Amino acid sequence: MQFTSHMDQALTEAKRAAARGEVPVGAVLVSPEGEVLAADGNRTRELCDPTAHAEVLVIRQACAKLGNERLTGCSLYVTLEPCPMCASLISQARVARLYFGAADPKSGGIGQGPRLFSHPQSHHVPEVYDGLAGAEAEALLKEFFAERRG
Repeated sequence: MQFTSHMDQALTEAKRAAARGEVPVGAVLVSPEGEVLAADGNRTRELCDPTAHAEVLVIRQACAKLGNERLTGCSLYVTLEPCPMCASLISQARVARLYFGAADPKSGGIGQGPRLFSHPQSHHVPEVYDGLAGAEAEALLKEFFAERRG
């Protein structure tokens, strides 16, 4: 099977999140067959829900669509390194592959901070591919925060 990146769609979702006043993070969850099961961006402010990260939203949507709490064989594309909460959920949902764009030195949970997938209590560790469209994802985040601070 040929690799097809869905990071462009995740970046589109991140831009939509920014337009809503949310931190611009987007995610896309794809079935083993390549079908997009869910795509969304952060909605923490809109939903008044601190768990409404893009990753959480797409995992919930995909599980509901498939009627299963496990996303075996699925791939998740996200524009920013998942935080510890999202990394744990990715493990619990048994996502097979994680592709992310920008590293998150402040709040990341995979290559930074707690490095959740390296922890012995992490029951499932997905394949992780970082830096996919990382420069574009990082620029989107920097622009978003510069506008708010400026």
